[in-house]
Order: sequence, then C-alpha cells, then structure tokens
Amino acid sequence: MTMSTGEFNSVVAEPEPPESGSGAAHDIVGRSPSQLAWRRLRHDKVAMTALAVIILIVLFAILAPVLTAIEGQDPYTTHPLMPYLSQGSLDLSGPIPGSPTAAYRFFSLSHWLGIAPQTGRDIFARLAYGAQVSLLIGVLATAVAVLLGTVIGAVAAFFGGVTDTLLSRLMDLLLAFPQLLLALTLTPILQARLGNTFLGRGSTLPIASLVIILGVFGWPYLARIVRGQVLSLREREFVEAARALGAPSGRIIFKEIIPNVIPVVLVYATISIPANITAEAALSFLGAGVRDPTPSWGQMLNEASQSNWYQSDPWVLFVPGVMLLITVLAFNLLGDAVRDALDPKAGRR
Repeated sequence: MTMSTGEFNSVVAEPEPPESGSGAAHDIVGRSPSQLAWRRLRHDKVAMTALAVIILIVLFAILAPVLTAIEGQDPYTTHPLMPYLSQGSLDLSGPIPGSPTAAYRFFSLSHWLGIAPQTGRDIFARLAYGAQVSLLIGVLATAVAVLLGTVIGAVAAFFGGVTDTLLSRLMDLLLAFPQLLLALTLTPILQARLGNTFLGRGSTLPIASLVIILGVFGWPYLARIVRGQVLSLREREFVEAARALGAPSGRIIFKEIIPNVIPVVLVYATISIPANITAEAALSFLGAGVRDPTPSWGQMLNEASQSNWYQSDPWVLFVPGVMLLITVLAFNLLGDAVRDALDPKAGRR
C-alpha cells in the first residue's frame, strides 16, 4: 500500500449535473483537491487575467533577444544625445545637455521607447533584458528560500525536542534582523568573496550574490509556516501507518509529510516572487545590487535618479516603474487567488 499521497491527493467525490432532458444523474465523478483548486482558479477572472499578464511578461523576457533584434538595438550601445555645452554657453531655455535628441526622446521606428538621457542607451532593449535579470533573481531566490524553508521547517517539527528548539531559535534570530539592511551590508562583502570564483564572471556575480542573500534570509518565513503545518500532520494516521511499516524518517518527511504542505508552499512561492523582485529593484536602486552596465529594472530606476534626470525626462523613470508595478501586482493577485482556490473558506470578502 502506498501512503505517500496523504490527504492532499485524496479523491473528493463531486456529483455531475444531470443531462438536459434526462431525469437520471451521472455517476459520481472523483476529483482530487488539486483538480478542484484548478477548477476554482480558472473560474476566477482576476486570477486568469493576472496569470495571462505573468505569461506575457515571461515571454517578453524570454524573447528579449528576438525583440531587440527586430528593433535593431541592444542594451549597451550609446546613441546621439544633446552635446555637453560649456557653462558660459548653456542655454537654460533649450534642451538640457546630455538629454536625448528630439528624434529619440520618446517613440521612433529605430528606438521603440526612446533612449535614456546621459547614457544614450535604448530603453526598450534595457527593459527587455532587465526583465530577464529581475525575473531570474526573483524566481531563483524564491526557489532557494522554498527549498530551505520547507526542509528545515519539516525537520524541526517532525523530530521535535532539541532539534526543534535549535532550528526554531535560528529562525527567530534571522527574523529579528531587518532583511533589507542585512542585504545592503552583506551583498558587497559576498560579491568580494565570490569575485575569485566561477560566479565572479561578467554579470553572474551580482545575480548570484542577490540570489544567495535573498534566498538565505527569506527561508525562515516559510519555515515557521511549514513547521506549524507539520506539527499537526506528524500525528495523522498515514504517518503512523508509515512508521508501523518501518519507513525511515527521511522517507516519511519527504514522501509522506512534505507533499501535504505543497498548497502552503505554493501560495508562499507566488507571493515571495514579487517580494524578491521588489527587493532586487530596491538593492539595485541603492547601488548594492545589479550594477551598470547590466540591465535590470532596479538599475534603470537608479540611472533615472542620477543627476535628477527624471525631472527633465520622467519617461525614463515611468517605463521601468510601471513595468515593476504591473509585475508585482499580477503576482500578488495570482497568489491571493491561489490561496483562495486551495482554501475556499478563506475566500475574498
């Protein structure tokens, strides 16, 4: 007998409506909780809209080389700007020196979103390649946090005693520190340490350092949740049956218990991805994350804020800001919908 499915994959019977014109009802059709959750999710218009937006953003990132090739630009080449004038000849009534020429300020056939002031780089190309970096950091950091949080939380609750006490105090210690300040402090140190390794090549260094920092300091939140779930699951009948059959502790944790906390982990992951994307943008904006010339949405915001270029050309601040807003909002709405679909009692009010 296989006990690994536990409660999450148990079959739920749901009657089918009778055919029109017939008084006889169909046979009972069994549906698993995951099928029922997907059924609720796909009937949620907000969730489907958010999912469609996320798919478009992911495709936008994946197809960045193709789209920029069609445009004929790349995220690194500089383009014509207003020439820098001497202080004596500066005409304050005209365009600000260093800003894009009139033909490239907003939209054009050769530059779909114009070019950035001071650097003269194509905004659309940097937005597309920046989506790759921002999404990659958000997804990988969430994967690290989910892996560590799920395993550590399950181990702490399952074994209890000294193991639970030590791991719980470690969670409390990490939760006591402000994550952003720790990241600002430790990211430069970690980058210096990784500089002489294979991770220190090109743009890999800032990406790897942010994934490690955000992932390592993000797991305690999930671990606390998983620990609370496992404390109740470890006393259930299917776990006792696995023990009676002589299953080792590792098999019980990974085959019997963890599959039953997947709904909680899934909800946390959908909410954690936008949080990590926002954290990357904040760190890059503050100069501790992705740095020039590697494009990311946070780095684009950092460039727009330098020398107050956003005052004369707010477009360069508006484009990455709106893209970041749409992405985070879509992930948050999808996360709320997934939570409601997996737990109908916690539906929106």
